[in-house]
Amino acid sequence: MPTKIFINLPVKELKRSISFFTQLGFSFNQQFTDDKAACLIINDGSIYAMLLTESMFKTFTKKEIADASKTTEVLIAIDTGSREQVDEMVKKAVEAGGSIYAEPADHGWMYQHSFADPDGHQWEILYMDESKLPQQ
Repeated sequence: MPTKIFINLPVKELKRSISFFTQLGFSFNQQFTDDKAACLIINDGSIYAMLLTESMFKTFTKKEIADASKTTEVLIAIDTGSREQVDEMVKKAVEAGGSIYAEPADHGWMYQHSFADPDGHQWEILYMDESKLPQQ
């Protein structure tokens, strides 16, 4: 079974992306960070996002790179520990230069809110209370 997840995202300005995610409280694995790539730690030890300059990203694919400000290539969902943490992360994202792309949604057992980073990648921030999950 897999032990780690690496999400690879193309970015236009690597320094801007590093600054944005640092302002949200994330850190980076310096072993895998240079002037072409930065390893964003989402969950220490198992989940990472590789922020790659577009020129570096192109070395991994033969397809065109999607312009995330115009099209959706992926939705990245991150679970947090509370509704308050959801709202706090979205607030920090907007203050750091991101934007809200969908209003918050309360499904009873799950609360979510969403932001787009400066490159347009969509991040779903959510809190799940599985004890309130409807029984099937």
